[in-house]
Formats: sequence, structure tokens, C-alpha cells
Amino acid sequence: MERIGIFGGTFDPIHIGHLIAAQSLLEIRKLDKIIFIPCYISPHKHQAQNSNPVHRLEILKLSLQYQKQFSYSEIELNRKDISFTIDTVRELKKQFDYIELIIGFDNLIVFDSWKEPDELFRLTNVVVMKRIIDKEIEYKHKYFEMATIIQTPYVELSSTYIRERVRLNMPIDFMVTHAAKEYILKNNLYR
Repeated sequence: MERIGIFGGTFDPIHIGHLIAAQSLLEIRKLDKIIFIPCYISPHKHQAQNSNPVHRLEILKLSLQYQKQFSYSEIELNRKDISFTIDTVRELKKQFDYIELIIGFDNLIVFDSWKEPDELFRLTNVVVMKRIIDKEIEYKHKYFEMATIIQTPYVELSSTYIRERVRLNMPIDFMVTHAAKEYILKNNLYR
């Protein structure tokens, strides 16, 4: 049985921190493949103004092109609506028997506010990326006990920081793949 991990996010842009964490999880969890799923509109960030999905997807494709165990899905972009993880999981369960839902520790903290969280646990194994900087919290809902928490490498980097550097005409070498950097500059993104 193929073991699939799904890793969703805005990916605006995807950066080296995402890729290093995914590679680590691929190995630790002995997954056959990780599918990156860029959201159309994040339910928890629906006020945010994201870059055009066409550009986010192209940067994602360029960033994943040399890792055979990484792929992507346009499932949420094609919906053109708020991207609820449960809808995506239900669709992917038609293709894959075993799915690990990969989320960050910050998402676990608010997991009780997600759409149909119990159903997500029924359909997938929820795997949480916890970095050394993620602080322990006092209030823990039931999903903390249900999730598989994995210590992942920490790279102090964010998409917001990269966009700001581009806006300020500062280099982003080693923060994104070379192909992603070239695409961002060629298309005058984040200016």
C-alpha cells in the first residue's frame, strides 16, 4: 500500500524551510510520496491577499521538479473557493488508501476550529511538524493526544520574509530554489 503525505499551504512562495521539513518527514515517516497542495483561499487567512494562484503553482512546480517523491495537486486551486482540508481529503481518499495529513504545530493549536476535525482524524493520520522554537502551550484540546508529533528541522524563514526581501530588492538566494528565484524575478512578483 502506497503511503502518501499531503502538505497544504498558501506557498506564497514555497521556500527551502518547507522543502527541508517535507524531506525530513518523508524519511522519518517512511512515506512513498508527499503531495503539496496549494490552497486557493485559506479558511484561517481568508483576509490575506495572496499572489495569483498561477504564479504560486508555477513556483511550486519549479521547486519540486528534482525530487521524485514530491508532487503537487491543483485540487484546491481548481475549486476556486475557500480550501477546506476535509473536502480535499475526501477527494484524495478516492485515490489513496493511506494518507498522512501534514500540518504545522501552529495549525494543531487551532485544530479544534477546523471544519470536521474528528473526520480528518478518522480519514487520515495527522502528523504535526514541531520545530524547536514552537513553545509548549497550557491549554491542549483532545487533538494533541490524537496527533503524531514529529520534531522537524527548523529553518528561520517565512514566505512573508521572502516577499519583503523581494519588495526591498534584496537577494533571496538559498531561501528558495534557484528556479523559483528566477521565476519570481522574471515575473516581477512581490514588488
